Amino acid sequence: MTILLKRAYEAPRKDDGFRILIDRIWPRGVSKEAAKIDLWFKDISPSTPLRKWFSHDPIKWDKFKERYIEELNNNSEVVKEFMRLLREHKSVTFVYGAKDTEHSQAPILKEYIEKRLKEL
Repeated sequence: MTILLKRAYEAPRKDDGFRILIDRIWPRGVSKEAAKIDLWFKDISPSTPLRKWFSHDPIKWDKFKERYIEELNNNSEVVKEFMRLLREHKSVTFVYGAKDTEHSQAPILKEYIEKRLKEL
């Protein structure tokens, strides 16, 4: 399986495969028609308290990553359901709204899911 990452503000492409919005909040200024999201999986995103604490501050990045992975580990049923949905597709794109492509939940989730898939 191929997992791609793409900001919600980038135009969808045919090779994106199954597009999953991984944000808890819909990206500002993006219409549902333009986004071409196949699934909005809010529960896989960081909790509201964690998201607000992080506030996209790169200084908090390492602690945010640690806490987000802890949340994922503590929500095994959500992760299992997410992975079950992913296995139905050869290619998926995790869509997110953050401006900072390096310091968002998207690369953390991609790495986490790829590691879990290898363990199966």
